[in-house]
Amino acid sequence: MIWQAWQAQPAGTHLDRWLSANLAKLVPAPGAHAALVTRLQKAVAYQQLICALAHQFEAGHANIDWLAWDAKWTPEQVTRLSASQIEQWLDLRLNPEPAQAAPELAKKIQLAQSFRAGTESNPSLFALWHGLRPGWMAAISKRAELSGWSKAQLNAFAAAQALPPPLWLRLQSDMTPEQAKTSLEQDGVLVELSEQGLCAHGGKSIKLSQLHKAGALEVQDLASQCLSGRVEVRPGQKAWDVCAGAGGKTLAIGAGMHNKGMLLATDIHERKLQELKRRAKRAGLYNIRSFVWSADAPLALPKEVAQQQGFDWVLVDAPCSASGTWRRNPEARWRYTTADTEELVQLQRKIVSNALPAVRPGGSFVYATCSWDERENEQQVAWLLTQYPDFSLVSQSLLGCPDMDSDTMFVAVFRKMPTAS
Repeated sequence: MIWQAWQAQPAGTHLDRWLSANLAKLVPAPGAHAALVTRLQKAVAYQQLICALAHQFEAGHANIDWLAWDAKWTPEQVTRLSASQIEQWLDLRLNPEPAQAAPELAKKIQLAQSFRAGTESNPSLFALWHGLRPGWMAAISKRAELSGWSKAQLNAFAAAQALPPPLWLRLQSDMTPEQAKTSLEQDGVLVELSEQGLCAHGGKSIKLSQLHKAGALEVQDLASQCLSGRVEVRPGQKAWDVCAGAGGKTLAIGAGMHNKGMLLATDIHERKLQELKRRAKRAGLYNIRSFVWSADAPLALPKEVAQQQGFDWVLVDAPCSASGTWRRNPEARWRYTTADTEELVQLQRKIVSNALPAVRPGGSFVYATCSWDERENEQQVAWLLTQYPDFSLVSQSLLGCPDMDSDTMFVAVFRKMPTAS
């Protein structure tokens, strides 16, 4: 029932938002929610594989050019399969070697096992088995090369793409993780504390906890937390979060400023900035200013910023393909296209070009995306260095998955040349 309801949604619908609005109506029993959501997420992530397995089963042979098939495949094709077919193929992806199975499933089991065995030598089968399009393997292999991944890391990255990451938590206060864990458990939230950090994995909603209500704790992916840490703004300095959205990174940056200095947050969407203001107030951050900025022209610097010739730190977490968030948003991968990414590359350059003049001499600029695609990352770094020779590269790296159980993000830090004395 829940699969059919999801399939009836128009293209572009965000799975997490749809579930938040409709899950309780579709599934009245709260105890069943977690298992059903996990299964639906996996069905969405593996929907091309399900189509591929069904196609090969109907064809009756293994001599299929999967790259050519992929070029013609569209996500809507999964609607041609019955709910029982989808359930069967999904079950065989999750467990290709069932202990017990009906005799009529024997050929399907054999096909699934053969498909899995072929992933070792066939890149297209490897991609399909992990919920990735065969046509993406060239770009993924390039990412592995640029990041120096081993075969094990590439395998871990691919396997993770159908597995949602934990709900990572960030402390906004000086409370220790151990203290936070105790408080959350007292409020009925199931949490885990590891070397990587604190995460929730069930129980009551984080938003109902006393820590969240008091603004002492925020939900923020681990890779995003690491990115925020690259903006090393000190109390008393001036920083600008260009594409602030609802303020996840703004609040993380502001926490280190201790209400000293000025933190500007802009976005193209007023509704997101209103949410940012509510969150900042809850967190007790009063040095944050916010307003809409469209990136159509360089920013008119606030007076106190102009007096020092610009901001000490400017962050552009640019609009992107969001390929690094497919673990949390499995449906987003089926919207990923080369043409759309090229449009985003131009938008990213426009935003960067109009943000860079706001960096003071000797100041720092941070460029980031939640994408693993080289075109949005390393190629943009190379473009910036060519177009703006007064900036030098301090560092660039991929954050998160496969090295952490999180989203995947890219970050590059630049330094603007100081004024000659």
